[in-house]
Amino acid sequence: MNIDAFLAAPWHIQLHAGAAIAAVVLGAAQILAPKGTLPHRQLGYVWVGLMLTVAVTAIFIRSGGSFSWLHIFVPLTLAGTAGLVIHARKGRVARHRSTVLALFLGALLIPGAFSFVPGRLMYQVVAG
Repeated sequence: MNIDAFLAAPWHIQLHAGAAIAAVVLGAAQILAPKGTLPHRQLGYVWVGLMLTVAVTAIFIRSGGSFSWLHIFVPLTLAGTAGLVIHARKGRVARHRSTVLALFLGALLIPGAFSFVPGRLMYQVVAG
């Protein structure tokens, strides 16, 4: 493990990675926890904040000064987070659940897996 590589990265990359890791952990806990409770709702808003942080900071992470194909997840995440809040507030539980699961998989786990490709920061942190 090479935490120095992470600490040497620009602040927006550290914020992006930290928010993404926190969103994965909190998201998994939310998926497994009882639904409809006050803590579920409150932690859900925290998760939305983390997802927005991940999406917005991703805009500033560019390879060679340009966007990569991974940036397609930014507008999808922004739209998805808005949708899940709207669905929850309108009592559309099934749509809320499916939107959350789609975001968790499609905006966190899949792009997160690509952060461990050789040459990327998380690969350097984990592989040393």
